Amino acid sequence: MILFWLSLTAMLVAATGCAYLLAAATLVSRSVRKLVQSRAKVAPGVTILKPLYGNEPGLFENLSSFWTQDYPGHVQIVFGVQDAGDPAIPIVRRLQNAPDARDLQLVVEATAHGSNRKVSSLVNMQSRIQEDIVVIADSDIRVNPGYLGEIVAALSQPGVNAVTCLYHGVPLAGIWSNLSALAINTHFLPNVVFGMALGLARPCFGSTLALRHQTLAEIGGFMPFVDRLADDYAMGEALRAAGGAVSIPPFSVAHICTESSLRDFWRHHLRWARTIKNIDPIGYAGSVVAHPLPWALIAMLLGVFSITFLPAIAVAGTSIVARVALLRKVAKIYALPSQAYWLAPACDLLSFGLFVESFFGRRVGWKDSHYLTVGNWLTHRESRA
Repeated sequence: MILFWLSLTAMLVAATGCAYLLAAATLVSRSVRKLVQSRAKVAPGVTILKPLYGNEPGLFENLSSFWTQDYPGHVQIVFGVQDAGDPAIPIVRRLQNAPDARDLQLVVEATAHGSNRKVSSLVNMQSRIQEDIVVIADSDIRVNPGYLGEIVAALSQPGVNAVTCLYHGVPLAGIWSNLSALAINTHFLPNVVFGMALGLARPCFGSTLALRHQTLAEIGGFMPFVDRLADDYAMGEALRAAGGAVSIPPFSVAHICTESSLRDFWRHHLRWARTIKNIDPIGYAGSVVAHPLPWALIAMLLGVFSITFLPAIAVAGTSIVARVALLRKVAKIYALPSQAYWLAPACDLLSFGLFVESFFGRRVGWKDSHYLTVGNWLTHRESRA
């Protein structure tokens, strides 16, 4: 009898999850209106800050997408590394030597200002900012030629003091990068859209953070965030507290997924999962219903000898169909390349495993360092040999 009730409970959670997936698909459809190519009346100068660490796959193409912008104003790009032997440096030199290169500068500075290496690099780069608009974007982001024009137009709207961007996953090659992209496109992106639609999420992403140079100074520059786990989220909260809105334009940028093994996939997405959990533990716990397939399989196992078995099979099938439907909707709305739909069930199971493990432990990994966290604060860092 106990197994029956446990099976029934798991099946109800799974059914709720199926309803969530269908609701998310509807909200995704409403979240992106037809994008009108809007440009600000003036084209102020822009400084793009790019903290780098290592020569990750696709780095040259990622960085190139930022200096091949269809933007009439002056664009300065500042790259920052903390090691004179960093493998990213030859990639920057290659960009600087291109015939049509813009104002590209490289800062090599080993000074660490806190536990967060990315923010330490931003602190080291801050004195090089020359333009009125500052755009910060992670090294694994790739953008379209109209990106800067849209960002500046959004930032010019009344009451807006910062702009951030949703992002979708694009696999570079291999099954693990495909699974990583699916985890973004079928879990992360629709979860964020769902949370924003209900007023439960106030995101700010490392994919893009654009603000005015003066606004950056008003929140204390980058120094207040050198020990934050989710530095982008913390900056977004500081910007909102300063009295302005953080705008999210109706398009997404590409996050290039380069995972080549289960270990890479797990380490990367476990850091994301624990980061989200640390920022909003209650909301994160509530996202348990966003994993209907694993719950339906649990219901099947617990109810194999009861009347819940066949209904659980039906719910499992429905969850797969609903997940694929959501992925198709996301791909259509955000004009994504072809998706590996056949991997969606495997992605669901892996994502559930990550969800469960995220509650056990405070350790996160970034590049070659491991961190211990308390809430959104980094408390310790140790480098791997």
